[in-house]
Amino acid sequence: MAAQKDEASLWERLERPAPAPRQTLSPQRIATVAVAVADAEGLDAVTMRRLATELSVAPMAAYRHLSGKDDLLELMLDHVYRELELPGESAGWRETLREIAVRTRELMHRHPWLAQLPPSAVLALTPSRTAVAERSLRALSELGLDADTAMAVATTVSSYTHGAVSSEIAMRLLMAGQGWSDEQQVYKSRAPQLTYLLDSGRFPMLKRYIYEGVHKNDPVWQFETGLDYVLDGIASRLFPQ
Repeated sequence: MAAQKDEASLWERLERPAPAPRQTLSPQRIATVAVAVADAEGLDAVTMRRLATELSVAPMAAYRHLSGKDDLLELMLDHVYRELELPGESAGWRETLREIAVRTRELMHRHPWLAQLPPSAVLALTPSRTAVAERSLRALSELGLDADTAMAVATTVSSYTHGAVSSEIAMRLLMAGQGWSDEQQVYKSRAPQLTYLLDSGRFPMLKRYIYEGVHKNDPVWQFETGLDYVLDGIASRLFPQ
């Protein structure tokens, strides 16, 4: 008779007392190696077989801790989100949400594969990721918001952050794939399409931006300015004059 599958979550299983002396192949070691591979070569390079090679263990060894690729991605996510330093408790709601957004951007640029996660991992709940959401909600609790509104506010800032940074990383990966070191090379490669569209007369506001914009190559300015507008909008809704 086949063994019954353990339905407990990865995190519940990992927190159970070890039934035997700990092996040299620990979840922490697996995560460290997997993240290093993903950072260097991208998420597609992370496979159970590749891990076994990097860890110098048998191909099935990691399955003592993980049930498959989904568990591995959760382990990797939890590992890197431990790097995100959360604002102190004295910070107000706006400062907290802004700092988390800025530090999340920095985290994603250190680990660009975070912008390429499959849906199962995008929605994964891990202790470290959940701690980030908890800190945002705790900061908003000082405003006396109902639970739904607080979550909507936290999710709005998080969605802006991940969407904006994913676009930045897409540009970075495009440049790397083409061997380009300057964003001007990207624009040059798109020049025929862009010239045609702008000269059509249908997109005057975009044309104005292309010719008058001074922060086109400043992703930090773009991100933080957009973030401040998001926070301004939230503040004006919460505290109407």
